Amino acid sequence: MVPLINEPEQIRQIFDTIAPVYDRLNDQMSFGLHRVWKKMTVAWSGCAAGSVALDVCCGTGDLAFLLARRTGPTGKVYGVDFSTRQLALARKRDTQRQIIWQEADALALPFDDRYFDVITQGFGLRNVLDIPSCLKEMHRVLKPGGRVVILDLHRPRDQGWRAFQQWYLNQRVTSLGRAEGLEDEYAYIAPSLERFPTGAAQVQMARQAGFSQVRHTPLVGETVGVLVAQ
Repeated sequence: MVPLINEPEQIRQIFDTIAPVYDRLNDQMSFGLHRVWKKMTVAWSGCAAGSVALDVCCGTGDLAFLLARRTGPTGKVYGVDFSTRQLALARKRDTQRQIIWQEADALALPFDDRYFDVITQGFGLRNVLDIPSCLKEMHRVLKPGGRVVILDLHRPRDQGWRAFQQWYLNQRVTSLGRAEGLEDEYAYIAPSLERFPTGAAQVQMARQAGFSQVRHTPLVGETVGVLVAQ
């Protein structure tokens, strides 16, 4: 049985531990589709040349690098995460020093109000223990008219898709984690999905956080979803 994860330090430890295999297993678990979803996320953000952009829970930096391609030399991109080891890998990948990497808590972002044009978050909101507070923090540091785009896994409502997702998590995901000696760390995904709010609930939370225009788009039978808030 996977132990109950209800402390930030427990989640930090999981992501520090899986950091060396994180990118490779993401590719294997999603058959590379996570890269397509991340490109969609950045496209929907409206990030453009000269934008000031933030990627929250940046991990090893995939979304931050995509944002940097769009902002160009006249813009600025920040990547924040509370996992030291994930950030170390992101910095190592950033050979051109395009991005400002910063260790920070998603519930207490170290930035001024109304600073960013664009904020993204990929597979991070599900691992935040206080989702409403995280959304409020992103709203606080976003400029008026700016956009937040959040990509994450979800529990589908359709029973067929739900059964397939659970089988996939039990068989492929757990076996990949087991092969790396990380079975418990990757078994954590299933319970994290159980407590993650539905797309409709996320829309309501975003509105309560202060966003005026919010939509949630399900992908792949609702196993993945993208929240866009402005």
